[in-house]
Amino acid sequence: MTPPASSSRAPRRALLRAAVAGGLAALAAPAAHAAGPSPSLASATRQPRAPGTQILACDQASQSVILLDATSAYWRSGSPDRTARAADLQPLWSWSPLADPGLADLDPGTGWQNVSEAKARATTSGPLLLTCASGGFVAAVHREGGAVYWAASLPASSNPHSVELLPDGNVAVAASTGGFVRVYTASRGARSGTHASFALPGAHGLLWDTGSGLLWALGDRLLVGLAVEGGAASPRLTAARTLTLPETGGHDLARALGTDSAMWLSTSTHVRRFALRTGAFVTYTDQAAVDRPSVKSISQNPATGRLLTVSPEPGAPCAWCTSRIRFHGPGGEEELKGSSLYKARWWTADAP
Repeated sequence: MTPPASSSRAPRRALLRAAVAGGLAALAAPAAHAAGPSPSLASATRQPRAPGTQILACDQASQSVILLDATSAYWRSGSPDRTARAADLQPLWSWSPLADPGLADLDPGTGWQNVSEAKARATTSGPLLLTCASGGFVAAVHREGGAVYWAASLPASSNPHSVELLPDGNVAVAASTGGFVRVYTASRGARSGTHASFALPGAHGLLWDTGSGLLWALGDRLLVGLAVEGGAASPRLTAARTLTLPETGGHDLARALGTDSAMWLSTSTHVRRFALRTGAFVTYTDQAAVDRPSVKSISQNPATGRLLTVSPEPGAPCAWCTSRIRFHGPGGEEELKGSSLYKARWWTADAP
């Protein structure tokens, strides 16, 4: 993980005072387990809000995936000294594999260390949470009911950093230290270990793009469009497009709005927009504010176009984390007191 970058303070900052170390742990109720693909994500503590108003985050302080309400009056009031209803202070829900006895075979107590990814994807059975941790644990979990669609335990030395769902139901995993992208045959069972592998040094980001029909993978120096062939039971990975990054340290990939079939990517020094149609890195609105070093995640709200980014800050409990989420278009900043955020994304359950 890259060291923290210097961080300027936004002129308007709201504080979300959640008792992360204790309160979030209490919210992580046991999730139901399903032995194989079944209709169901993590245990919900409150009724979810409208699409595009929720933020999914990796919190390494509580070792949980948490869902925040971006419409909370507490977040929007702008005063650091205000009081708020308890409901405004708590995440909508949180999830961790530690309380699920059905996952004991994967030893999540060892593998669920330093949550490194959380994203939502749509399926015919409802939205999935895709998550992984640097310790090696990887899972796809249904939102409703908490049933596990697929899970695996990779060696800690591989350092999983991103997960993606493919249209055929298989699951891709990027491992940075392991230097590989794998596609697991998750469509064949909740513990299927069969996989195809592609070597990519520093593999950090994954994004399936329907338009190109490729699984895009971001490494330390390369952006690669992978063709997934061979069928769901026997996938094969080959590089269909390969581009050298303008700088090193590729980290995050995310969908971008626009007519150029674009995606966002972050590196050790920049946030860039890549136009798939032309194969070029292009300028974008509010670039001076968005473009900064060591951004761990970037996400664009498909309904409003608003961006959020997460990047490490000095003084945080770990060198790669923060307690703040930055917004762009319009700008602003929110803080989750006591947290150690690594990534945050709009919960929109995009189709793969």
